[in-house]
Amino acid sequence: MQATPIPGPLGRPRQQPIGILVARTGKVLDRAFDDALAAVGGTRPTWLVLLAVKAGSGHTQSGIAERVGISGPTVTHHLDHLEAAKLVVRTRDPGNRRLQSISLTADGDALFLRLRDAAVAFDRRLQAGVSDTEITELRRLLTALQDNVSATRPTTSRPTTSTRAVPTREQSSP
Repeated sequence: MQATPIPGPLGRPRQQPIGILVARTGKVLDRAFDDALAAVGGTRPTWLVLLAVKAGSGHTQSGIAERVGISGPTVTHHLDHLEAAKLVVRTRDPGNRRLQSISLTADGDALFLRLRDAAVAFDRRLQAGVSDTEITELRRLLTALQDNVSATRPTTSRPTTSTRAVPTREQSSP
């Protein structure tokens, strides 16, 4: 059975919609980054938790959850796994038994270093052949796209004219 095209005045887009391109690119990058971490024995959640602890904002479970952007129960699940693997140690605060301080073990520190090296190598691979100026522009554009769909869209307006070589829809309209 053949799919019937949906009739419409515009027909097929000349270019892939930017939202689809960004989403597909994100998925490809996610998979590639996860593969890079797996190659050295880690996962993204492990990397994010170890990074939060190492960066100093992860001395408590709530600090890790806030830094990583996950819920308390989810961070507890990850910490349980990391503690069972002897990568972190949780120590109760004697002044407040509800608080636990998190620190890396020697094995956790070694894994952190491998994951950091893999993350740095991945970032270098990702940016190969792209200038610093282009990276800065990409960051600005991705932030603008994110702001455009964010519930907390900034109140300042961006200029309507573009410095891009390709005219925007508004600039190319008769």
